[in-house]
Amino acid sequence: MTAAIDAHVRLDIHPTHPSAVQAVLTGTQSRVALMALEAADWSVVATNVLVLARIDREEPYWAKDAAMHLITEGIQVDVTPQLSEAMDEERTWANYPMPWCTRSEIREISNEAQKIHDAIRHGQLHILAHAQDGQTTVAVGTYLGPAGKSVYLRGEDHLRQVAVTYDSPARALLAFERGHGETMRPGPAPLTDTERAAIGALSAFDVTAARPEPGPPEPETVPAYLADAGDHDALLDGFLNAFGEFEKWRTWSDETTHAIHESQTLRIELIHETQARETAWTIAAYETPVSDRMWVLTATSATPAPVLQELLDHLAIGDDWGTAIGAPVDEKKVTAATQPLSDAGWAHAVDGRWIRWTSPAGFAGVRFDAFTAQHPSQNLATWTIWAGPDPDRPTWTITASPHTPSSLLSDLSETLAHETGLRRPQTADTGPRTSLITSPPAMPTVAAGPATNRSR
Repeated sequence: MTAAIDAHVRLDIHPTHPSAVQAVLTGTQSRVALMALEAADWSVVATNVLVLARIDREEPYWAKDAAMHLITEGIQVDVTPQLSEAMDEERTWANYPMPWCTRSEIREISNEAQKIHDAIRHGQLHILAHAQDGQTTVAVGTYLGPAGKSVYLRGEDHLRQVAVTYDSPARALLAFERGHGETMRPGPAPLTDTERAAIGALSAFDVTAARPEPGPPEPETVPAYLADAGDHDALLDGFLNAFGEFEKWRTWSDETTHAIHESQTLRIELIHETQARETAWTIAAYETPVSDRMWVLTATSATPAPVLQELLDHLAIGDDWGTAIGAPVDEKKVTAATQPLSDAGWAHAVDGRWIRWTSPAGFAGVRFDAFTAQHPSQNLATWTIWAGPDPDRPTWTITASPHTPSSLLSDLSETLAHETGLRRPQTADTGPRTSLITSPPAMPTVAAGPATNRSR
């Protein structure tokens, strides 16, 4: 067992730089924690105060990594609730130029860009010249030291990479001039806004000063499957107001709202005040008002608003509720339901009874159970749409029985593959959000209960 060290580290959000993290050290052996954090690229800004400020906005991730290493060494670490929430938030890059990269690969690329930035800032990499290549900044520089290599850099901030290496500054400059002579300028390019902000966060500050009240966070545009759930009650009300063919009634306990089509063959149920991973929506279609279900679809409470909106839009204008029970779920129907995913480059794999489609970043997917599809008389979950760490630990899910119309599933696939939505960064005022990653043991979160199937 690691012996305890008389050092205490308190991690918190930087008072003025939104994504940066500050560490305040106390204890007679705080020097041990200081050296460990400096080795992890934290910067000393005041006595026993360090800051981690990066150009890729990944500070919470690397702060979590540092915290786990400190705890392993026997150092006490406290994390403020605001930072703990940020650590649990797996951020995504909207319109990332390399969409084929996994989340870990994106983080690896940005970490290499961070190393380049740090080498320039610390004087270890001397930039000889820069130029504009279309919309991209390029530069040539040399690492100092007897064995220092010369490099051709391409991109800015978290996308900057070493594109070519040379064995001498002269050859590097000659090649750079041949390629960019018209726009070539001596020395480094002007700092980007991101670089200036990161460097500014390393200025000394008074850790006891009151932090200004933050304004409401601006929502960011993300893929539809990562968007906020929004107000499900408002979505249903808007749907019913727009389409008068549905009659609404609410149970006497006020826990559930039902919407029934005038034909009595399509029924929508919304259970209010459910947990994020619990079933909130149940949509079922019937051949006649008194027959058994032909198909059923469920959605959990955390299902993003854009996905639910597409589902309701399809129900409003669709005319294929009455899929014949006797029709088999064949390859043609599966292909039709998932064609938008294939067109968008989602990974496709067959694993025994399962056929899977997974988003390029790995945060969402669709799963088809070929075995269950052979039991058409049962309302079993044949299709599962999910987002989260993996299909066994989803943040939200939609399930559908074998004869759910292919056109409905295709519309949902189109939304997952191409549509975007809004997600508001979490603050203390916006309440908890289900994370796409799990917290480390040192910063536990309360786990949601198991999903329940509370259908009619």
